[in-house]
Amino acid sequence: MPNPGEHHPAFEEYCECIFELREDNLEVIQARIADRLRVSRPSVSEMIKRLTEERLILVTDGHITLTDSGEELAQRVVRRHRIAERFMTDILGLSWALAHREAGRWEHVMSDAVEEAMRQKLGNPTTCPHGNPIPGSGYAAPPAVSLSKLNTGQSFTVSRIPEELEFSPGMLEFLENTNLMPGMSGQVSTTNDKGDMTLSVEGHDIVVEKFATERILVTV
Repeated sequence: MPNPGEHHPAFEEYCECIFELREDNLEVIQARIADRLRVSRPSVSEMIKRLTEERLILVTDGHITLTDSGEELAQRVVRRHRIAERFMTDILGLSWALAHREAGRWEHVMSDAVEEAMRQKLGNPTTCPHGNPIPGSGYAAPPAVSLSKLNTGQSFTVSRIPEELEFSPGMLEFLENTNLMPGMSGQVSTTNDKGDMTLSVEGHDIVVEKFATERILVTV
Protein backbone atom coordinates (compact mmCIF):
# COMPACT_ATOMS: atom_id res chain seq x y z
CA MET A 1 0.00 0.00 0.00
CA PRO A 2 1.22 3.54 -0.74
CA ASN A 3 2.27 5.73 2.17
CA PRO A 4 0.01 8.58 3.34
CA GLY A 5 -0.02 11.36 0.76
CA GLU A 6 1.16 9.00 -1.99
CA HIS A 7 -0.79 7.25 -4.72
CA HIS A 8 -0.92 3.83 -6.29
CA PRO A 9 1.70 3.39 -9.05
CA ALA A 10 -1.07 2.98 -11.64
CA PHE A 11 -2.40 6.44 -10.76
CA GLU A 12 1.12 7.83 -11.06
CA GLU A 13 1.57 6.14 -14.45
CA TYR A 14 -1.61 7.65 -15.87
CA CYS A 15 -0.95 11.16 -14.54
CA GLU A 16 2.58 10.96 -15.94
CA CYS A 17 1.20 9.88 -19.32
CA ILE A 18 -1.30 12.74 -19.40
CA PHE A 19 1.46 15.22 -18.50
CA GLU A 20 3.77 13.94 -21.24
CA LEU A 21 1.08 13.87 -23.93
CA ARG A 22 0.29 17.49 -23.12
CA GLU A 23 4.02 18.34 -23.13
CA ASP A 24 4.27 16.93 -26.67
CA ASN A 25 1.28 19.06 -27.74
CA LEU A 26 -0.89 16.00 -28.33
CA GLU A 27 -4.61 15.92 -27.61
CA VAL A 28 -5.15 14.02 -24.36
CA ILE A 29 -7.96 11.55 -25.02
CA GLN A 30 -8.52 7.99 -23.84
CA ALA A 31 -7.50 6.40 -27.15
CA ARG A 32 -4.13 8.14 -27.07
CA ILE A 33 -3.51 7.08 -23.47
CA ALA A 34 -4.32 3.48 -24.43
CA ASP A 35 -1.83 3.63 -27.30
CA ARG A 36 0.93 5.18 -25.18
CA LEU A 37 0.53 2.78 -22.25
CA ARG A 38 -0.29 -0.20 -24.49
CA VAL A 39 -3.38 -1.17 -22.55
CA SER A 40 -6.94 -1.87 -23.67
CA ARG A 41 -9.40 0.97 -24.06
CA PRO A 42 -11.83 -0.57 -21.53
CA SER A 43 -8.96 -0.60 -19.01
CA VAL A 44 -8.25 3.07 -19.70
CA SER A 45 -11.93 3.92 -19.35
CA GLU A 46 -12.07 2.25 -15.94
CA MET A 47 -8.91 4.00 -14.76
CA ILE A 48 -10.19 7.38 -15.97
CA LYS A 49 -13.24 6.88 -13.75
CA ARG A 50 -11.01 6.13 -10.77
CA LEU A 51 -8.75 9.11 -11.44
CA THR A 52 -11.81 11.34 -11.65
CA GLU A 53 -13.09 10.00 -8.34
CA GLU A 54 -9.67 10.70 -6.79
CA ARG A 55 -9.91 14.26 -8.15
CA LEU A 56 -6.68 13.89 -10.07
CA ILE A 57 -8.20 14.65 -13.48
CA LEU A 58 -11.12 16.39 -15.15
CA VAL A 59 -12.83 15.14 -18.29
CA THR A 60 -14.58 17.70 -20.49
CA ASP A 61 -16.09 16.63 -23.81
CA GLY A 62 -13.68 13.69 -23.90
CA HIS A 63 -10.62 15.88 -23.29
CA ILE A 64 -8.63 15.00 -20.18
CA THR A 65 -6.80 17.53 -18.00
CA LEU A 66 -4.97 17.25 -14.70
CA THR A 67 -6.34 18.93 -11.60
CA ASP A 68 -3.92 20.79 -9.32
CA SER A 69 -3.45 17.57 -7.33
CA GLY A 70 -2.96 15.57 -10.51
CA GLU A 71 -0.45 18.09 -11.82
CA GLU A 72 1.54 17.93 -8.59
CA LEU A 73 1.59 14.14 -8.72
CA ALA A 74 2.56 14.07 -12.41
CA GLN A 75 5.39 16.55 -11.97
CA ARG A 76 6.80 14.55 -9.06
CA VAL A 77 6.81 11.32 -11.05
CA VAL A 78 8.19 12.92 -14.22
CA ARG A 79 10.89 14.72 -12.23
CA ARG A 80 12.03 11.50 -10.58
CA HIS A 81 11.98 9.63 -13.88
CA ARG A 82 14.14 12.21 -15.62
CA ILE A 83 16.58 12.59 -12.73
CA ALA A 84 16.90 8.79 -12.62
CA GLU A 85 17.58 8.68 -16.36
CA ARG A 86 20.25 11.34 -16.00
CA PHE A 87 21.85 9.50 -13.07
CA MET A 88 21.92 6.19 -14.93
CA THR A 89 23.43 7.64 -18.10
CA ASP A 90 25.82 10.19 -16.57
CA ILE A 91 26.95 8.33 -13.44
CA LEU A 92 26.35 4.65 -14.21
CA GLY A 93 27.10 4.83 -17.94
CA LEU A 94 23.98 2.95 -19.01
CA SER A 95 22.46 3.25 -22.47
CA TRP A 96 19.53 5.54 -23.18
CA ALA A 97 17.16 2.63 -23.72
CA LEU A 98 18.10 0.77 -20.53
CA ALA A 99 18.03 3.97 -18.48
CA HIS A 100 14.54 4.76 -19.80
CA ARG A 101 13.23 1.32 -18.85
CA GLU A 102 14.83 1.33 -15.41
CA ALA A 103 13.69 4.88 -14.65
CA GLY A 104 10.13 3.68 -15.23
CA ARG A 105 10.60 1.52 -12.14
CA TRP A 106 12.60 3.96 -10.02
CA GLU A 107 10.07 6.76 -10.43
CA HIS A 108 7.53 4.88 -8.31
CA VAL A 109 9.79 3.93 -5.40
CA MET A 110 12.22 6.85 -5.08
CA SER A 111 12.05 8.74 -1.77
CA ASP A 112 12.43 12.50 -1.38
CA ALA A 113 15.83 11.98 0.23
CA VAL A 114 17.14 9.83 -2.63
CA GLU A 115 15.76 12.22 -5.24
CA GLU A 116 17.53 15.15 -3.56
CA ALA A 117 20.81 13.24 -3.19
CA MET A 118 20.78 12.25 -6.87
CA ARG A 119 19.96 15.79 -7.92
CA GLN A 120 22.89 17.18 -5.95
CA LYS A 121 25.25 14.46 -7.21
CA LEU A 122 24.32 15.43 -10.77
CA GLY A 123 24.84 19.15 -10.14
CA ASN A 124 21.18 20.18 -10.41
CA PRO A 125 20.42 19.02 -13.97
CA THR A 126 17.72 20.84 -15.92
CA THR A 127 16.89 18.19 -18.54
CA CYS A 128 16.86 14.43 -18.95
CA PRO A 129 19.39 12.91 -21.40
CA HIS A 130 16.88 13.44 -24.21
CA GLY A 131 16.54 17.18 -23.59
CA ASN A 132 13.14 17.08 -21.89
CA PRO A 133 12.81 19.59 -19.01
CA ILE A 134 12.99 18.34 -15.43
CA PRO A 135 9.94 19.83 -13.65
CA GLY A 136 10.92 22.37 -11.03
CA SER A 137 14.38 23.00 -12.51
CA GLY A 138 13.40 26.33 -14.07
CA TYR A 139 14.63 25.21 -17.50
CA ALA A 140 13.36 27.30 -20.41
CA ALA A 141 13.65 25.45 -23.71
CA PRO A 142 14.97 27.47 -26.68
CA PRO A 143 12.64 28.07 -29.63
CA ALA A 144 12.72 24.90 -31.70
CA VAL A 145 11.11 23.37 -34.78
CA SER A 146 10.65 19.81 -35.92
CA LEU A 147 13.52 18.46 -38.02
CA SER A 148 11.10 17.75 -40.87
CA LYS A 149 10.60 21.50 -41.40
CA LEU A 150 14.19 22.01 -42.56
CA ASN A 151 15.29 22.22 -46.16
CA THR A 152 18.21 20.56 -47.89
CA GLY A 153 21.48 22.18 -46.87
CA GLN A 154 20.20 23.63 -43.59
CA SER A 155 22.26 23.07 -40.47
CA PHE A 156 20.72 22.28 -37.10
CA THR A 157 21.42 21.40 -33.48
CA VAL A 158 19.29 18.77 -31.78
CA SER A 159 17.29 20.31 -28.92
CA ARG A 160 14.88 17.67 -27.66
CA ILE A 161 13.71 14.10 -28.23
CA PRO A 162 10.02 14.08 -27.22
CA GLU A 163 8.64 11.32 -25.02
CA GLU A 164 6.63 9.93 -27.94
CA LEU A 165 9.87 8.77 -29.56
CA GLU A 166 11.12 7.26 -26.30
CA PHE A 167 8.20 4.83 -26.46
CA SER A 168 8.85 3.89 -30.10
CA PRO A 169 10.56 0.44 -30.20
CA GLY A 170 14.23 0.68 -31.11
CA MET A 171 14.21 4.47 -31.48
CA LEU A 172 16.34 5.35 -28.45
CA GLU A 173 18.98 2.82 -29.50
CA PHE A 174 19.01 4.25 -33.04
CA LEU A 175 19.29 7.87 -31.91
CA GLU A 176 22.07 7.14 -29.41
CA ASN A 177 24.02 4.94 -31.84
CA THR A 178 23.88 7.61 -34.56
CA ASN A 179 24.71 10.48 -32.16
CA LEU A 180 21.44 12.21 -32.99
CA MET A 181 21.33 13.53 -29.44
CA PRO A 182 20.65 16.91 -27.77
CA GLY A 183 23.54 19.28 -28.36
CA MET A 184 24.78 17.46 -31.47
CA SER A 185 24.84 19.37 -34.75
CA GLY A 186 24.25 18.21 -38.30
CA GLN A 187 23.05 19.16 -41.74
CA VAL A 188 20.18 18.02 -43.96
CA SER A 189 21.55 16.28 -47.05
CA THR A 190 18.38 15.12 -48.81
CA THR A 191 14.69 14.42 -48.22
CA ASN A 192 12.97 11.70 -50.25
CA ASP A 193 9.39 11.49 -51.49
CA LYS A 194 8.32 9.59 -48.34
CA GLY A 195 9.63 12.34 -46.09
CA ASP A 196 12.63 10.35 -44.85
CA MET A 197 15.77 12.47 -44.42
CA THR A 198 19.44 11.78 -45.00
CA LEU A 199 21.46 13.75 -42.45
CA SER A 200 25.16 14.39 -42.07
CA VAL A 201 26.10 14.08 -38.39
CA GLU A 202 29.75 14.13 -37.29
CA GLY A 203 30.88 13.24 -40.81
CA HIS A 204 28.52 10.27 -41.13
CA ASP A 205 25.38 10.02 -43.24
CA ILE A 206 22.32 8.59 -41.53
CA VAL A 207 18.78 8.04 -42.81
CA VAL A 208 16.00 9.07 -40.42
CA GLU A 209 12.42 8.06 -41.10
CA LYS A 210 9.60 10.58 -41.36
CA PHE A 211 8.00 9.48 -38.09
CA ALA A 212 11.13 10.60 -36.24
CA THR A 213 11.94 13.74 -38.26
CA GLU A 214 8.45 15.07 -37.59
CA ARG A 215 9.04 14.77 -33.84
CA ILE A 216 12.72 15.51 -33.20
CA LEU A 217 13.03 19.16 -32.18
CA VAL A 218 16.00 21.20 -33.37
CA THR A 219 17.33 24.75 -33.32
CA VAL A 220 18.63 26.32 -36.54
